[in-house]
Amino acid sequence: MSADLGVSRTPIRLAFEELSKEGLLERLPTRGFRVRSFNAHDLANAIDVRGVLEGMAARLAAERTLTAVDREILQSCVDQGCGLLVQAAENNFVLDSQGWTAMNARFHATMIAAAGNEVFGNAIREIGQMPLVGAQALSLHGIAPQREFSFLQRAQLDHEDVLSAILAGESARAESLMREHARRSRDNKRILLAAALNLDR
Repeated sequence: MSADLGVSRTPIRLAFEELSKEGLLERLPTRGFRVRSFNAHDLANAIDVRGVLEGMAARLAAERTLTAVDREILQSCVDQGCGLLVQAAENNFVLDSQGWTAMNARFHATMIAAAGNEVFGNAIREIGQMPLVGAQALSLHGIAPQREFSFLQRAQLDHEDVLSAILAGESARAESLMREHARRSRDNKRILLAAALNLDR
Protein backbone atom coordinates (compact mmCIF):
# COMPACT_ATOMS: atom_id res chain seq x y z
CA MET A 1 0.00 0.00 0.00
CA SER A 2 2.89 2.33 0.75
CA ALA A 3 4.27 1.75 -2.74
CA ASP A 4 0.85 2.09 -4.39
CA LEU A 5 0.23 5.47 -2.73
CA GLY A 6 3.80 6.70 -3.10
CA VAL A 7 4.20 7.55 0.59
CA SER A 8 6.30 6.19 3.43
CA ARG A 9 4.99 3.54 5.82
CA THR A 10 4.58 5.99 8.71
CA PRO A 11 1.43 7.78 7.45
CA ILE A 12 -0.06 4.41 6.47
CA ARG A 13 0.49 3.10 10.01
CA LEU A 14 -0.99 6.30 11.48
CA ALA A 15 -4.03 6.03 9.19
CA PHE A 16 -4.56 2.41 10.22
CA GLU A 17 -4.32 3.38 13.88
CA GLU A 18 -6.97 6.08 13.39
CA LEU A 19 -9.26 3.70 11.51
CA SER A 20 -8.78 1.22 14.34
CA LYS A 21 -9.79 3.87 16.91
CA GLU A 22 -12.91 4.61 14.85
CA GLY A 23 -13.84 0.93 14.89
CA LEU A 24 -13.43 0.35 11.16
CA LEU A 25 -10.32 -1.82 11.48
CA GLU A 26 -9.19 -4.28 14.13
CA ARG A 27 -5.62 -5.16 15.01
CA LEU A 28 -4.66 -8.77 14.41
CA PRO A 29 -3.03 -10.72 17.28
CA THR A 30 0.19 -11.25 15.34
CA ARG A 31 0.61 -8.21 13.11
CA GLY A 32 -1.42 -6.08 10.75
CA PHE A 33 -5.08 -5.07 10.60
CA ARG A 34 -8.27 -6.27 9.00
CA VAL A 35 -11.63 -4.65 8.29
CA ARG A 36 -13.81 -5.08 11.34
CA SER A 37 -16.87 -7.27 10.78
CA PHE A 38 -20.22 -6.87 12.51
CA ASN A 39 -23.82 -7.94 12.02
CA ALA A 40 -27.23 -6.40 12.60
CA HIS A 41 -27.60 -8.14 15.97
CA ASP A 42 -24.29 -6.72 17.25
CA LEU A 43 -25.31 -3.29 15.96
CA ALA A 44 -28.69 -3.42 17.70
CA ASN A 45 -27.16 -4.50 21.02
CA ALA A 46 -24.55 -1.74 20.93
CA ILE A 47 -27.14 0.94 20.13
CA ASP A 48 -29.36 -0.31 22.97
CA VAL A 49 -26.46 0.12 25.40
CA ARG A 50 -25.69 3.55 23.96
CA GLY A 51 -29.35 4.48 24.45
CA VAL A 52 -29.25 3.56 28.13
CA LEU A 53 -26.08 5.61 28.68
CA GLU A 54 -27.32 8.61 26.71
CA GLY A 55 -30.65 8.42 28.53
CA MET A 56 -28.82 8.66 31.86
CA ALA A 57 -26.76 11.56 30.49
CA ALA A 58 -29.94 13.39 29.44
CA ARG A 59 -31.41 12.84 32.91
CA LEU A 60 -28.31 14.23 34.61
CA ALA A 61 -28.20 17.19 32.22
CA ALA A 62 -31.83 17.96 33.11
CA GLU A 63 -31.04 17.78 36.82
CA ARG A 64 -28.23 20.30 36.40
CA THR A 65 -28.52 23.85 35.15
CA LEU A 66 -27.24 24.04 31.59
CA THR A 67 -24.54 26.61 31.02
CA ALA A 68 -25.40 29.40 28.62
CA VAL A 69 -22.85 27.99 26.17
CA ASP A 70 -24.34 24.47 26.24
CA ARG A 71 -27.85 25.87 25.85
CA GLU A 72 -26.75 27.93 22.89
CA ILE A 73 -25.00 24.99 21.22
CA LEU A 74 -27.95 22.63 21.68
CA GLN A 75 -30.40 25.22 20.39
CA SER A 76 -28.19 26.00 17.40
CA CYS A 77 -28.08 22.26 16.58
CA VAL A 78 -31.88 22.10 16.66
CA ASP A 79 -32.10 25.18 14.43
CA GLN A 80 -29.51 23.83 12.02
CA GLY A 81 -31.27 20.46 11.81
CA CYS A 82 -34.53 22.20 10.91
CA GLY A 83 -32.78 24.20 8.19
CA LEU A 84 -31.10 21.11 6.72
CA LEU A 85 -34.43 19.28 6.50
CA VAL A 86 -36.11 22.24 4.80
CA GLN A 87 -33.23 22.37 2.33
CA ALA A 88 -33.51 18.62 1.67
CA ALA A 89 -37.28 18.82 1.13
CA GLU A 90 -36.66 21.39 -1.58
CA ASN A 91 -33.96 19.20 -3.18
CA ASN A 92 -35.74 15.87 -3.80
CA PHE A 93 -34.96 14.70 -0.25
CA VAL A 94 -31.19 14.84 -0.86
CA LEU A 95 -29.71 15.80 2.50
CA ASP A 96 -26.45 17.56 3.24
CA SER A 97 -25.17 14.42 5.00
CA GLN A 98 -21.93 16.00 6.21
CA GLY A 99 -23.80 18.93 7.69
CA TRP A 100 -26.33 16.66 9.42
CA THR A 101 -23.67 14.26 10.70
CA ALA A 102 -21.60 17.08 12.23
CA MET A 103 -24.67 18.71 13.79
CA ASN A 104 -25.97 15.42 15.19
CA ALA A 105 -22.61 14.50 16.70
CA ARG A 106 -22.33 17.99 18.25
CA PHE A 107 -25.84 17.75 19.78
CA HIS A 108 -25.13 14.38 21.39
CA ALA A 109 -21.62 15.32 22.55
CA THR A 110 -22.85 18.56 24.13
CA MET A 111 -25.69 16.81 25.94
CA ILE A 112 -23.30 14.14 27.27
CA ALA A 113 -20.80 16.77 28.41
CA ALA A 114 -23.62 18.69 30.11
CA ALA A 115 -24.23 15.64 32.32
CA GLY A 116 -20.96 16.49 34.07
CA ASN A 117 -19.80 12.86 34.20
CA GLU A 118 -16.71 11.90 32.20
CA VAL A 119 -17.46 8.20 32.57
CA PHE A 120 -20.46 8.55 30.25
CA GLY A 121 -18.38 10.19 27.58
CA ASN A 122 -15.68 7.52 27.74
CA ALA A 123 -18.16 4.64 27.74
CA ILE A 124 -20.18 6.07 24.85
CA ARG A 125 -17.04 6.73 22.82
CA GLU A 126 -15.98 3.12 23.35
CA ILE A 127 -19.35 1.77 22.18
CA GLY A 128 -19.36 4.21 19.25
CA GLN A 129 -16.26 2.55 17.81
CA MET A 130 -18.49 -0.05 16.18
CA PRO A 131 -19.50 1.13 12.68
CA LEU A 132 -22.96 2.78 12.49
CA VAL A 133 -23.37 2.88 16.29
CA GLY A 134 -22.16 6.40 17.07
CA ALA A 135 -24.27 9.54 16.77
CA GLN A 136 -22.13 10.59 13.81
CA ALA A 137 -23.53 7.66 11.79
CA LEU A 138 -27.25 8.31 11.73
CA SER A 139 -27.81 7.77 8.02
CA LEU A 140 -26.36 5.65 5.23
CA HIS A 141 -25.87 8.66 2.96
CA GLY A 142 -28.35 8.41 0.14
CA ILE A 143 -29.16 4.69 -0.08
CA ALA A 144 -32.90 5.44 0.32
CA PRO A 145 -33.25 9.25 0.30
CA GLN A 146 -36.97 9.61 0.99
CA ARG A 147 -36.94 6.95 3.70
CA GLU A 148 -33.84 8.47 5.33
CA PHE A 149 -35.50 11.89 5.17
CA SER A 150 -38.53 10.62 7.13
CA PHE A 151 -36.22 9.02 9.71
CA LEU A 152 -34.30 12.26 10.16
CA GLN A 153 -37.50 14.28 10.45
CA ARG A 154 -38.37 12.10 13.45
CA ALA A 155 -34.83 12.45 14.84
CA GLN A 156 -35.18 16.22 14.57
CA LEU A 157 -38.39 16.14 16.61
CA ASP A 158 -36.62 13.95 19.17
CA HIS A 159 -33.83 16.53 19.51
CA GLU A 160 -36.39 19.29 20.02
CA ASP A 161 -38.27 17.27 22.66
CA VAL A 162 -35.10 16.22 24.52
CA LEU A 163 -33.86 19.80 24.64
CA SER A 164 -37.26 21.01 25.84
CA ALA A 165 -37.28 18.40 28.63
CA ILE A 166 -33.71 19.26 29.69
CA LEU A 167 -34.46 22.98 29.80
CA ALA A 168 -37.62 22.32 31.82
CA GLY A 169 -35.71 20.16 34.29
CA GLU A 170 -37.90 17.15 33.43
CA SER A 171 -35.23 14.54 34.09
CA ALA A 172 -37.35 11.37 33.79
CA ARG A 173 -38.90 12.60 30.55
CA ALA A 174 -35.50 13.57 29.11
CA GLU A 175 -34.14 10.10 29.88
CA SER A 176 -37.15 8.34 28.38
CA LEU A 177 -37.05 10.47 25.22
CA MET A 178 -33.34 9.86 24.73
CA ARG A 179 -33.70 6.11 25.11
CA GLU A 180 -36.59 6.11 22.63
CA HIS A 181 -34.46 8.19 20.26
CA ALA A 182 -31.75 5.51 20.36
CA ARG A 183 -34.31 2.74 19.86
CA ARG A 184 -35.62 4.44 16.73
CA SER A 185 -32.06 4.86 15.49
CA ARG A 186 -31.49 1.13 15.99
CA ASP A 187 -34.63 0.16 14.07
CA ASN A 188 -33.97 2.67 11.29
CA LYS A 189 -30.43 1.43 10.75
CA ARG A 190 -31.68 -2.13 10.47
CA ILE A 191 -34.09 -1.03 7.74
CA LEU A 192 -31.40 0.93 5.89
CA LEU A 193 -28.92 -1.93 6.15
CA ALA A 194 -31.49 -4.29 4.64
CA ALA A 195 -32.05 -1.79 1.82
CA ALA A 196 -28.29 -1.57 1.24
CA LEU A 197 -27.96 -5.37 1.10
CA ASN A 198 -30.82 -5.61 -1.40
CA LEU A 199 -29.09 -3.07 -3.66
CA ASP A 200 -25.94 -5.20 -3.66
CA ARG A 201 -27.79 -8.27 -4.91
